[in-house]
Amino acid sequence: MSLLPVEEAYRRLVGSAVPLTRTEQLPLLQAAGRVLAEDVLARRTQPSFDASAMDGYAVRAVDVQSPFETLRVVGESAAGRAFDGQVGIGEAARIFTGAPVPQGADAILIQEDARVVVDGTVRPTVSLEPGQFIRAAGIDFAAGETLLTRGALLTPGAIALAASCGYPALTVLARPKVAILATGDELVLPGEPLGPSQLVASNPYGVAAMVVGAGGDAIDCGIAGDDVATIDARLSDSIRDRADVFVTIGGASVGDHDLVGKVFANRGVGLDFWKVAMRPGKPLMAGRLGDLTIVGLPGNPASSMVAARLFLIPLVRRLAGFPDRQLYRHGLLGAPMPENGLRTDFVRSRLEAREDGVVRVIPLPRQDSSLLSTYAQADALLVRPSSAAPASAGEACRYVVLDEWKGLAEHN
Repeated sequence: MSLLPVEEAYRRLVGSAVPLTRTEQLPLLQAAGRVLAEDVLARRTQPSFDASAMDGYAVRAVDVQSPFETLRVVGESAAGRAFDGQVGIGEAARIFTGAPVPQGADAILIQEDARVVVDGTVRPTVSLEPGQFIRAAGIDFAAGETLLTRGALLTPGAIALAASCGYPALTVLARPKVAILATGDELVLPGEPLGPSQLVASNPYGVAAMVVGAGGDAIDCGIAGDDVATIDARLSDSIRDRADVFVTIGGASVGDHDLVGKVFANRGVGLDFWKVAMRPGKPLMAGRLGDLTIVGLPGNPASSMVAARLFLIPLVRRLAGFPDRQLYRHGLLGAPMPENGLRTDFVRSRLEAREDGVVRVIPLPRQDSSLLSTYAQADALLVRPSSAAPASAGEACRYVVLDEWKGLAEHN
């Protein structure tokens, strides 16, 4: 199978994905950041009464005109404790912000514009119009009004709005379940004794962190040695657990011990592609087994992380119902670059913002695909297209942000 261009691989894996249909109901305190699965219709009117927008006095606007006459204060209306009387001719009621406007009143004389003459009377100092400083009933929303639509991201503002219109819980799209399996006899878990030919399994933890950050649930399938039966059993476990994505790390290249492809072939997995024209990350595999999406990541640490950033994160976001994010951003080269080969290079780099806001993309010195230290230091991947000519510092370039919580993540 020939090398597939990056853009075509992205289209096949991410472009064909659709949001999950599974839903769950969550209390409001747990629903932030999730995607709404049903429209939210207001269960009440907000506010349900005409309310004062300021502290002051509820009055009849016709009584507050020059020349000003004193008004007799006949009661008080506070939030949660309304005045049950009526404001008549020449009368006022003391009122506080958010309190119901008493019957008969149609304006609020704010306290800065009122002068207390003697106990129980007040004299206006400005004229008023009907409705002044009153929040009319339903000015925020009315019962039955659609306030949030299916597919909306539940931001803090959306959560507060849902609460205000009477919802203690919301129905949201389920998180994609992503099963992650590391493969290889050479791997041991962090903290376990390390033999002379063994390596610590680091990739599953980085990939799992990406999955969680993208809105998915990471399922740890542990480590499978170089054994077809074991890998196949972990695949069966993931199907039984109703995983949406089964991710393997390592074992998908061309060596005698790379058995993942054999397991998939035995299972009848329909491969969309195997091997992408990119560096690092060439031995990337994707396909389907029924409703299960299969992603085979390379075993080299940086290759695995780069491939997961470019393909797995957008896939998980799409399945979770989140809107697609711009993958490529624009900046300026911070150092000269040589001509490129036939594969698209993703060069681990750091970002530096100039005073004018333009981002400089500065390649890090060591780019070997086994180096996690370089990946951890990087802010972004500089994109060098296949067969790109040499480029000088200051030329336009594209880059991919690695970890979106880093300082320059939201630039562009």
